[in-house]
Amino acid sequence: MARTRQWTDQQVEITISTLLRFGVTLAAAIVIVGGILYLVHHGYETPEDRVFRGKPADLRQIPGILNDALALRGQGIIQLGILLLILTPVARVAFSVFAFWQQRDRLYIIVTLIVLVVLIHGLFATG
Repeated sequence: MARTRQWTDQQVEITISTLLRFGVTLAAAIVIVGGILYLVHHGYETPEDRVFRGKPADLRQIPGILNDALALRGQGIIQLGILLLILTPVARVAFSVFAFWQQRDRLYIIVTLIVLVVLIHGLFATG
């Protein structure tokens, strides 16, 4: 049986820092593009500060965000960038599960899986 190479703590830390840096940079770039698109299409409008209007219903759920972003709507692209920013630490925890599995550290696998489940539940829970 071939044994897979285990990751060192330093390799894990470097990979996690790269993942976080990439996620934040990508999210920021997407938000900037969405902001520019939004300003191009709506920059001339006068804001109505007296009446609060929340985000449209389609921008409160992932399918709506993806549809608006694919339709190149500025607000949808901005929301997609924010969603990616939120998912970046979730991806970090998911990668940590993999790294602990590679290191055969059962206790940390279990603890990290619990954290991952809590994060995913919090992201998708409604109410």
